[in-house]
Amino acid sequence: MSGENSANDLARRRQEWVVAIVAITAVLTVSAGLVWAGSDQGRLVGSSGWSVFGLCALVSFAVQWVMFAQAWLARSEGYFDLVGSLTYICVAWVAVLVSGANDLGAWIIVALITTWALRLGPFLFLRIRAAGEDKRFKSIRNSFPTFLMTWTLQGAWVFITAGCALAAISGYADIPLGPSFVIGFVLWLIGFGLEVVADRQKTVFRSNPANADDFIKSGLWAWSRHPNYFGEIVLWFGIALMAWPALQGWQLVTLISPIWVVILLYFISGVRMLENRADRKWGGDPDYEAYKKATPVLVPKPPRG
Repeated sequence: MSGENSANDLARRRQEWVVAIVAITAVLTVSAGLVWAGSDQGRLVGSSGWSVFGLCALVSFAVQWVMFAQAWLARSEGYFDLVGSLTYICVAWVAVLVSGANDLGAWIIVALITTWALRLGPFLFLRIRAAGEDKRFKSIRNSFPTFLMTWTLQGAWVFITAGCALAAISGYADIPLGPSFVIGFVLWLIGFGLEVVADRQKTVFRSNPANADDFIKSGLWAWSRHPNYFGEIVLWFGIALMAWPALQGWQLVTLISPIWVVILLYFISGVRMLENRADRKWGGDPDYEAYKKATPVLVPKPPRG
């Protein structure tokens, strides 16, 4: 029996390495393609020949890998979300400072990204700290290839999500404060407001011991099962709309940024994982099943009655 267990363990480890290598190769390849596109007609780092946009990609991944080393030694994921949020701030400020952009549009976008990250990072960090652990990492924090893959994916998450903003900021064209910028700014405000209010409502709900084994279905959560994620998607579409008029040539490819956010939050990480977890916990509960039937997964809809 011990020999069989050893063989199964070896097969599992090999599979983890294969999955990690494939995933890391895929995200680095996509990121490299985005670097090529986003660097088109963009500013360079001095006379190095290296684009500012490419430097942002390097910073995004380098921060994750450095912090992964620390996290692996500590076998802890406690700083994962906080590092991710701080990386958004790093790449935004690298883009604006290294490129020497001095137009108001660029600085407003940097300010918006910084505001969002400064709010979300500490919020997630304190939530995980209060919970004692991040359940997403329960099965992977002790697997070197899977843990490394997760940190690498976060580097891609940051870089691609902020891609269109970084390309616009580091490009030669100023970001015009026209109708597109104004509409994008309003979308950002709406999305940011939805995310903040939804997170606050859920925090208050969870702080009540009487709700320990219940699910939230009030406030914005009566309109959508994941209003915070909808808000995040909306604000990144707002950023893309603000950046769009300044993008030229192949830089337009970076407009995949908000679509990337939708794919990650809906199909890969947030919504899918939380829906599966909720189904395992409350599946079959008549109240929960009625809530699922009446409430959209993502896009808010006024509750009936």
